[in-house]
Amino acid sequence: MPTLPAVFAAAALGLAGLLAPQGAAGQAMPVPIARFFEPASLSDASLSPDGRALAMRLAAPGGKARLAVLDLASMLPTVVADFKDADVGHFQWLNQRRLVFDLQQSLIGPGRVEMGSGLFAVDADGQGFRQLVETISSFAKAQSDGGAEPLRWDTWLLGVPQALQGDEVLVVTPEERSKERIGHFQVQRLNTRTGRATPVEAPLHASHWVFDQQGALRAAQTSHQGRLGQHWRSADGAWRQLAERDRFDAGWTPANIGPDGTLYVQAAHQGHGALFTLDPATGTLADKPLASVAGFDVRPQFISSDTTLLGLRYAIDAEITQWLDPAMGTLQARVDALLPATANRLGLPARGDSPFVLVQSFADVQPMLTHVLHTGTGKLSRVGASRPGINPALMGQTDFVRYPAADGLMIPAYITLPPGVKADGAKKNLPLVVLVHGGPWVRGAVWQWQAEVQFLASRGYAVLQPEFRGSTGFGTKHFEAGFRQWGQAMQTDLADGARWAIAQGFADPQRIAIAGASYGGYATLMGLAQAPELFRVGISWVGVTDPALLFSVGWSDITNEAKQYGMARLIGDPVADADKLKAASPLALADRIKAPLLLAHGAWDVRVPLVHGEKFRDANRPHNPQLEWLLYPDEGHGWHKPQTEIDFWGRVERFLARHLAPR
Repeated sequence: MPTLPAVFAAAALGLAGLLAPQGAAGQAMPVPIARFFEPASLSDASLSPDGRALAMRLAAPGGKARLAVLDLASMLPTVVADFKDADVGHFQWLNQRRLVFDLQQSLIGPGRVEMGSGLFAVDADGQGFRQLVETISSFAKAQSDGGAEPLRWDTWLLGVPQALQGDEVLVVTPEERSKERIGHFQVQRLNTRTGRATPVEAPLHASHWVFDQQGALRAAQTSHQGRLGQHWRSADGAWRQLAERDRFDAGWTPANIGPDGTLYVQAAHQGHGALFTLDPATGTLADKPLASVAGFDVRPQFISSDTTLLGLRYAIDAEITQWLDPAMGTLQARVDALLPATANRLGLPARGDSPFVLVQSFADVQPMLTHVLHTGTGKLSRVGASRPGINPALMGQTDFVRYPAADGLMIPAYITLPPGVKADGAKKNLPLVVLVHGGPWVRGAVWQWQAEVQFLASRGYAVLQPEFRGSTGFGTKHFEAGFRQWGQAMQTDLADGARWAIAQGFADPQRIAIAGASYGGYATLMGLAQAPELFRVGISWVGVTDPALLFSVGWSDITNEAKQYGMARLIGDPVADADKLKAASPLALADRIKAPLLLAHGAWDVRVPLVHGEKFRDANRPHNPQLEWLLYPDEGHGWHKPQTEIDFWGRVERFLARHLAPR
């Protein structure tokens, strides 16, 4: 795994002036907390289809993110979208002239929108601005010259045809006009010049769609009453079902259609997710996968030109690119030689003869750097850094490991040590934070710079991020081992990780904290209840405090279908397994938790509503004088405002400093 040496910051990148300030005795002072959590200066970039311009999301003075386009011939930027009360969110090129984007708003009250609000289009020169989808507040509604009114606010962007010739995008809207169509989504082609939308025919209850290069819908997956159906649309326009299965059974899922019309699907191979081709005429998979890696599920991003599938990008222990085109493999090696201390992601023109290639580089200690390579001259030009205030030499190295659980299952994890501490060095007996990811049925981390992790490491803590059973990305066995294991084996995996860190000499057994958000907050509370001799303190934010509340609370964004056909299998049936759920409820065990606990919630959380936190606070407070309650009135499920992040992690720093001092 590549890591970033100390000399890289000053010599290779010339980050002069960004070194941490020195104290009177010459000791490096901690990197200021705002450096970790302030808005990224350059948070994303995308090369235009013709390779002549670069779209970028940049932080404006005051912190709001705006959209700019850099002309690569002149290196002159143009701001094309800038809002006073919102950040530009996701953006994408429609063609070499036009972009589409959404917003990230910060609204107060039950109508707040946290991500992806509205949809807009604008030309690369800043002209032709149009609002396509309403925001809830409609504060940014465009003054367009005629055409259709914006679509309803719950419409979202589905994609852009790979051909990138016209001004259309593909969008989808939930449709609830009758009982038959509850759970159905209406797919539409939306003209970004006129605002007019044209319906696209799709199977009823489709929830996953795959389009060909020209934007024609060719494959879909339906989800209804716990069953998944795989559908294919032939050249004559007729739909037919190729397969059907229970949502948790093995099978295949359509993933992409290549420039030559090949259907690529996700399917199991030796117990792990892999990429295959599939013949729609017979419904049969190819004999061998196109991409598979032992120990990891492969879920690739496809890299294509107009005519050729060039490569696959996916995460194993770190992100890699599997180039199918030999020339691209040669180019990757050329870039890696120029930037040997980082993982380097290449962005290519979709067409034309542009010599420019986008290079986005990152490492465990290095936030994203953006360069443009001129393939003719070999010149690598620095465009910007996501966090120029971060000195890589003052960050901690992250390694991927696997440790054994009590039953022998190997648990993947990432371990990050404080700056200057080597994993293969002498035993350090450091204070340890076991940082538990949310979901829980997701992958928690990849090898890259992570603000929360590096902040804790900069304060002297080792950080362990377990991919406990039930996490995705590590095979079917690992995922299914987590079924109905809340508070049981999923929980003991975390304690086993802490004991592993002690045995390795990383962790002081008297100074171990457990922390996390959402499911990670739940696991924090259960860790304090079940293993108080191991976990000395806990930090839980926006955490589930009672699994039964996930089924019963009405003010939640969890659908009834998810509760009935997903959560009942994954967590437990709220009726048949009521006793088991109660035994795995931090709320029911609140009188056992007496360790220092920082408990934080957002008032407008619709995933884990505030009642979770309030009930647990009231139940625990009589038994725990060391409970610290924190409510953010303008936040939801997680922190989205920089000032909240800075305030919260400042409190975490002080909390840990008070309670993880040696006994």
